[in-house]
Amino acid sequence: MRRRKIPMRKCLGCQEMKAKADLVRVVRRPDGSMLVDPGGKVSGRGAYVCPNPACLEKALRGRLLEKALEQELPPDVRERLAQGLRGRRNSH
Repeated sequence: MRRRKIPMRKCLGCQEMKAKADLVRVVRRPDGSMLVDPGGKVSGRGAYVCPNPACLEKALRGRLLEKALEQELPPDVRERLAQGLRGRRNSH
């Protein structure tokens, strides 16, 4: 029996390769808008971060998300990321 390959992505905070499903995706859509993509299916340029506040803080402080997405991160997206991480921590 053949095993399915698990898609891997690198967290911008800790720089570790992890399963795509375990990371939070931020996407810059073709129209230039940005959003948090919980399903990982929205078309556009994506960047990934662990659902760990320390990783998010490192990615934001170093402007790593903005560099990866080639655009400044709007304040509403920053807030949705922070809220999403708080929600994930409470559900585990």
